[in-house]
Amino acid sequence: MIDAPLQPLLRAVLHPPAVLLARRGIGADAISVAGFAVGLLAVPALALGWWSAALALILANRILDGLDGAVARLHGPTDRGAFLDIALDFVFYALVPVGFALADPAANALPAAVLIAAFVGTGSSFLAFAAVAARRSTPPGRFRAKGIHYLGGLTEGFETIAVFAAMCLFPDHFPALAWVFAAACGVTTLLRWHQGWTTFR
Repeated sequence: MIDAPLQPLLRAVLHPPAVLLARRGIGADAISVAGFAVGLLAVPALALGWWSAALALILANRILDGLDGAVARLHGPTDRGAFLDIALDFVFYALVPVGFALADPAANALPAAVLIAAFVGTGSSFLAFAAVAARRSTPPGRFRAKGIHYLGGLTEGFETIAVFAAMCLFPDHFPALAWVFAAACGVTTLLRWHQGWTTFR
């Protein structure tokens, strides 16, 4: 919901380290893969109940996710980079609830499963809209620097990471947070379906 307004601030903050990485010959794709690997480490940390470590790994994943885009803008964006960015992000988002489910299956498994299903709704509607919009050359909207057509909603990247952080800080409240955020994701999915229905008439 607030990803677009945050973009100018994030670009300003990430530009200096991106320049340093680009000068050392580190490409955006390598940063994307490294960020995903860091994010994967959050799953066993969550399963073991290492909440602070898991939060640090989740935040590190997001910082690297921002850096890969900043480096890509310096080197020149590529289709492979855009593909990697979104494909790895969606898997990472789905794995975080798995970590909580492993930590306490009795309490967390069902809300984690519902949250992952809600992520499938937001992700599939996002990608379906992007695919058709690209074929029709639909204007890119608020996210002109993104590698694909970016369709916003009530639950975007910032909101997702804020909820993940709250889950790590208050792990006993994971079920309630998961149910509430799954409902918000459901609203986002319905809004995207409506936007696709009206845009592609």
